[in-house]
Amino acid sequence: MRLPTMSVAYRKVGAAFAVAALAACGPLSVTDAYAFKIFGMRFFEKDEEPNDIVDPVNFTLTLNESSADPDLKEALENSSRLFQDKDKPVSGDLGLAIKARDDRDRLLAALYEQARYGGTVAVKVNGQDIDTLPPDPVFPDGAPVPVEITVTPGPVFTLGDVVLKGDAVGRRPDEYLKSGARADSTLIIKAGEKIVEDLKEEGRPLAKLVERSVVADHATNTVDVTIAAEGGPVAPVGTVTVNGTKTVDPTFVADYSRLNGGKPYSPEALRKASDRLRQLGVFSSITIKQANELAPDGTIPMTIEVSEGKQRYFGAGAQYSTTDGFGLQGYWGHRNLFGRAESLRLEGSVSRIGETTDVGSLDYSAGLLFAKPGAFGPASTFNASLKAQLLDPDAYKATIFTGAAGATFELSDTDTVSAGGEVSWADVEDAFGKNEYLTASIPIEYIRDTRDNKLNPTTGYRASINAKPSYEINGQSFFSSFEGSAAAYVGLGAENRFVLAGRLGAGVIAGGDGLASIPANRRFYLGGGGTVRGYSYQEISPRNGDDEILGGRSYVNGTVEARIGITDTIGIVPFIDAGTVSAKTAPDFSDIRAGAGIGLRYNTPFGPIRLDVAVPLNPYPGGTKYGIYAGIGQSF
Repeated sequence: MRLPTMSVAYRKVGAAFAVAALAACGPLSVTDAYAFKIFGMRFFEKDEEPNDIVDPVNFTLTLNESSADPDLKEALENSSRLFQDKDKPVSGDLGLAIKARDDRDRLLAALYEQARYGGTVAVKVNGQDIDTLPPDPVFPDGAPVPVEITVTPGPVFTLGDVVLKGDAVGRRPDEYLKSGARADSTLIIKAGEKIVEDLKEEGRPLAKLVERSVVADHATNTVDVTIAAEGGPVAPVGTVTVNGTKTVDPTFVADYSRLNGGKPYSPEALRKASDRLRQLGVFSSITIKQANELAPDGTIPMTIEVSEGKQRYFGAGAQYSTTDGFGLQGYWGHRNLFGRAESLRLEGSVSRIGETTDVGSLDYSAGLLFAKPGAFGPASTFNASLKAQLLDPDAYKATIFTGAAGATFELSDTDTVSAGGEVSWADVEDAFGKNEYLTASIPIEYIRDTRDNKLNPTTGYRASINAKPSYEINGQSFFSSFEGSAAAYVGLGAENRFVLAGRLGAGVIAGGDGLASIPANRRFYLGGGGTVRGYSYQEISPRNGDDEILGGRSYVNGTVEARIGITDTIGIVPFIDAGTVSAKTAPDFSDIRAGAGIGLRYNTPFGPIRLDVAVPLNPYPGGTKYGIYAGIGQSF
């Protein structure tokens, strides 16, 4: 593909724009390999020794910059390789000269990124101008070689005339660049990329820039920009080829990507296809490429290149709260059981460790989970599970076995619906005595999720509503539970450093022949790190005359958090939770319990590590006085 041409008024602008373009596409530095890294810290890494460098040459650096602009100073220092590596020797005298010449182009690019097109960069090595050095310079041995860089920034330029040509004609120039605004080179580069992106969104896969000229007027300190683009023909997606699979069926990959032949071409569709395949968990890398020319039938052929990752995995997790003790989880899984990304996961957990010394009073669970993506079409997933639980919270003691199967369907990028069947056997001992339940249910759920980040959202919302019609076979009793919840996030300030988050949930149980006819594990309770902090797990509930926890038929709970970023990795979160559980189908709000506290967050690539401290604002007599909760991920 021919690269777009650029005409400039100053001979160094072209080189600087090239460097700026590379910077816009991704980081220019290459990090060293390391053996182990967690929470941003490296372990078992071997530091590079000066003796590892052939013919090491030490140098001293003086970087002169007179603008008194701290942002410009930081940008220059970040762009200079000599400044970043000032404590490291270079390889040979020629290596120092090459690095110095490279720094000049990089510093000019940094000036243009700051809209300073009249700036100059002078570099001297050992007192001699870089342009007058011989092809293979030799510097004196012994003392470090002095390098002096003098940056004269010049004035800040603004945008003058912005002209669009070719297939970009008809679009408003101020949608991409506004006259009078700062003329940062990165903004000009991104404007050209955005024009091409917009043309491609019209179904033109071969859209490209044919000209991007920047002319600087040093008399008025303005730059005139001309951008020309060629859209090419509108073409649908053609043949989809899959390369790189070993154990995964390539036909499945093509189908699951939903890049079906005949569909309109769209860059957004390509991004969604890549995300969709990545979420399968079977590939370590995914690249979707389009052909450089149309096929004879007028379609654009696509190639999906994948690299398969490890198919088997295992892991462990833990959480802690002063009210509920320690919890430990472990799991093993297979991501590609039969060649079409079928997953099998075996998991187990133990919780409430430390809350009691009786091992028999801990909570245990084990489960076997199976998922088959694309079972009923590319937008569907079949799920099946078998679970066993031994539970002994304050409200009841139960042995529960559950088998379930169902399917989830993606209605859109944000909407999913699921339905299935479930059979559960429970042997329960609670305030109503010892009872055995055999319950058949049909769980149905609808979810809309517009959050920008599932692990640490800053904008968007997640809303869900579910119904679970049930028939308790032993007692021949019908009942149904209905629950709904909504959580919303609003980011404020620079880079969404302040996020206001709120959640509201409610549920009701209708039917049944009294509360005792409903299994204890199906009744409603609140309290603990996931609902109302400051109270212990399931502490909020209707009670009988002996102060025994009964569980309820309805509940309402809400949470408000202010997530405040102190640094890029550390944040604090003041919060307040409140909720009520009623014995009646309609909440009566006669007993509202609230808790308040503050949390600490440490951001990691796999989500924030959470530590919350909360106190109940109206505790039960003899109940929990405070709660400390630790885990991974935001509270909601």
